[in-house]
Amino acid sequence: MRKLSLAIAMICAASVVAAEEITVAALGDSLTQGYGLRQSAGFVPQLADWLNAQGVTNVRLINAGVSGDTTAGGLARVDWTLTPDVDAMIVALGGNDLLRGIDPQVSRSNLKGILKAAQAADVDVLLIGLTAPRNYGPEYKQAFDAMYAELAEEYGALYLPSFFAGITGGTALRDTDPALVQPYMQFDGIHPNASGVRNIVAVVGPSVVELIALARK
Repeated sequence: MRKLSLAIAMICAASVVAAEEITVAALGDSLTQGYGLRQSAGFVPQLADWLNAQGVTNVRLINAGVSGDTTAGGLARVDWTLTPDVDAMIVALGGNDLLRGIDPQVSRSNLKGILKAAQAADVDVLLIGLTAPRNYGPEYKQAFDAMYAELAEEYGALYLPSFFAGITGGTALRDTDPALVQPYMQFDGIHPNASGVRNIVAVVGPSVVELIALARK
């Protein structure tokens, strides 16, 4: 009888653990996808390892990064990214918008659509921004840099100002001393290497823990 009771208790405990699993989708571009890196060294796998090391368990991360994607691409994919099992979403888009010089108002509209979709699905969001370089001009830079914080406030999303903060300290990648960033970047100077991703995850990680806590409420 005691063994039976213990078995029932273990089954109940397992059910509770399973029910508490949180699924987080990481919607992004090549920075999220892990361009140029072995699979285990990309952003999502390293984030998963970091969470485990912090004792944050029962979390399933989905790599929804697509190399070359703009905010428009993310908006086009968001509805089928937000499957019923997704509890929270990391949104890290805008780098390719910058590279193409897309009007920040267009990028803003796309990000707004993504946040609206998440809100409609009752999915908590961490919005990770980027910083435009100074050579884009003050008007472009101000509009691009500001849109992330403003949209996060409007839609009640968590906000992290810069994906590259773990490498640059928060300044634009192009405006940071090359000697400081080179050890953490691939040869193209755009994508982080495995060490760079490790530094990025160390800064992004605490915000993801906060996102997971929100999703568990």
